[in-house]
Amino acid sequence: MLARLSPLIIDEAVARALKEDFGDAGDVTTNATIPVDAQAKAVIAARKPGVIAGVDAAIAAFRMADPSIELTIEKNDGARVQKGDVILSSNGSARSVLSAERVALNFLGHLSGVATGTAALVDAVKGTKAKIVCTRKTTPGLRAFEKYAVRCGGGHNHRFGLYDAVMIKDNHIAASGGIAKALSAARASVGHMVKIEIEVDGLGQLEEALAHGADVVLLDNMTPADMKKAVAVNNGRAVLEASGNVTIDTVRAIAETGVDVISSGWITHSAPNLDLGLDFL
Repeated sequence: MLARLSPLIIDEAVARALKEDFGDAGDVTTNATIPVDAQAKAVIAARKPGVIAGVDAAIAAFRMADPSIELTIEKNDGARVQKGDVILSSNGSARSVLSAERVALNFLGHLSGVATGTAALVDAVKGTKAKIVCTRKTTPGLRAFEKYAVRCGGGHNHRFGLYDAVMIKDNHIAASGGIAKALSAARASVGHMVKIEIEVDGLGQLEEALAHGADVVLLDNMTPADMKKAVAVNNGRAVLEASGNVTIDTVRAIAETGVDVISSGWITHSAPNLDLGLDFL
């Protein structure tokens, strides 16, 4: 079962977005044109196929604008939808629905886009053991949401921040004096529950990383042929993560090399917004 985001995280982000939109004067257009007692039924529906994420955030936007709005979830997070499928139905104050519309759609469209992009990569590697994971290349302030959307699309999460795993990259290696020194220092510094990953760009570096006990090795921008050699050299000693040039066109070949994990920054920083719209009935 999909673990949902904490309401505390959702409410904080949605309240901030509504405050940004309402400003000091509120929705001047809606307040000027719609009678205060006008009631309306509306639906949010998909205008393109995709995978849904962010329903709870959309609901929070409407309920913060007006707790009396009646809301019905038609499609839950993780659901695959076709053009025309209704995701959320509402019934209540026309003013409130219109005022919350954009914030609700911003969260729902963006997160559904992340879920949809993730699902495309997950579908492409079916039948292999490779897992699709995200990175820290996220929108500032929305990392928890985007990583949740990755899970909605069938992907998995890499580390959430600088605090929950050691990730030794090329600049760390250069600044610390090499792979052996970096790994030894990391092992001496962190607790036994913290995993240590190191980035390598060649088979020679891989051998050194394995010799010094890396838990996870990131194969950076290697060709599929070299990744396949790396899998053989590793022989199950460490988790192997492939990164760099991961697209819908390349991901299958990468997965077929036998790597354990394929990481993609694209699914959080560049996945297109899923086209959704709110229409009054």
